[in-house]
Amino acid sequence: MADERTALSRHRTGTRSNQRKRGLIRRVGIVFPVAVIAAIAVIGVAVGAEVFAPGSGAFSAADALEAVPASHTMALLLAERDQLVAMTAAARTLTLVAEPKLASPAQVAAANAGTGTGTGGGGIVYVTAPPPDPGTAQSIAYNLLASFGFSPPSSYFGCLDDLWERESGWNYDAENPVSGAYGIPQALPGSKMASAGADWQTDPATQIKWGLGYIKAIYGNPCSAWAFWEANGYY
Repeated sequence: MADERTALSRHRTGTRSNQRKRGLIRRVGIVFPVAVIAAIAVIGVAVGAEVFAPGSGAFSAADALEAVPASHTMALLLAERDQLVAMTAAARTLTLVAEPKLASPAQVAAANAGTGTGTGGGGIVYVTAPPPDPGTAQSIAYNLLASFGFSPPSSYFGCLDDLWERESGWNYDAENPVSGAYGIPQALPGSKMASAGADWQTDPATQIKWGLGYIKAIYGNPCSAWAFWEANGYY
């Protein structure tokens, strides 16, 4: 029985010893890194003392801490921080003064005198062009543009010229051998143009009037029709 008590006492003593060891290890694990950091700080203060006051022990830890902001690296970091703060504040105060406005066809024409291109309302590309030669089908179309609301004519004629040059070459008797489309605007069937005049087969003006009416009803203006043709190969 005595032997059992002795063994139990030794077991308890061994257990308490192991617990103390583990506690010591944990404390050392915490204290050691702190001690290392403190040692580095002391060395830094000592080095600072030699740099700022060689041969003197009067340089204190407070002096070292005060000297840190004066360093070149710290000054750069502070400057970058101030810049970030200023940029963030500026971004928060931005306001939209006005929405951008697209140029009107008239402004496009004025800015692109002669022949050229420009972008107007709705992202439409206006192909400006000078008046064509008198007595031609092109001249008839140019002079009719304003009566259909396509004004100024110089902003729209370039688009119309490109469109009908591809379709018929401005020939009043042009006929598509496959589809049967006819005339300058390539109406399909050609008899549709009778709504503009009984002479739809032979009169360029009648065909042009019908063609401009068709463009206005379907696409809004010649430049929208030309944009559609470029994307699809027909209008």
